[in-house]
Amino acid sequence: MRKIIESTFVSLDGIVDDTRPSTASRAEPQNWCSPYWDADHFGYAGRLVEGADAMLLGRATYEGFAEAWSTRDGEFADTMNTMPKYVASRTLTETTWNATLIEGDVAEEVAKLKEQPGANIVKYGTGELDRTLVEHGLVDEFHFWYFPVVVGAGKHLFEGAGFDTTHLKLADVERFESGIVIHIYVPK
Repeated sequence: MRKIIESTFVSLDGIVDDTRPSTASRAEPQNWCSPYWDADHFGYAGRLVEGADAMLLGRATYEGFAEAWSTRDGEFADTMNTMPKYVASRTLTETTWNATLIEGDVAEEVAKLKEQPGANIVKYGTGELDRTLVEHGLVDEFHFWYFPVVVGAGKHLFEGAGFDTTHLKLADVERFESGIVIHIYVPK
């Protein structure tokens, strides 16, 4: 069975995104993460993608990634651009960027994707899709990238999640010279 691996950037105060449509651009991850992107960061990100053969994305992450990656090239960008993507959205009617809209019940369809032969499915971004995945026990690993920065404003990790308390077990820790610490958790 394929695993779903959640990969999420988190500030020390738990911020994962801005409060769109705010003016708090400091809370956009690309603004507070990029000073820490180095060889360790790209190496780990590359290993996550190499171990996967598909991506699972919510609408907002899909749109942001498509805008950011579709015009880039190079080994990592080529992998991001060619890898099949599955997008959960109630508002999109079509996709580009090698993506398929998930039709019907998201939890059921993601469970079916996990049953298919293949490598891991990497899931980026934290939002409404995560609520569904966690509520139905569909995430096999959480890779929380903690950056050594306090943002002070924005959306918190699993803010307004709406699911019961979920206990996780620490499976591993990766530490980078830049100060990024990745906590890898699995369901308990």
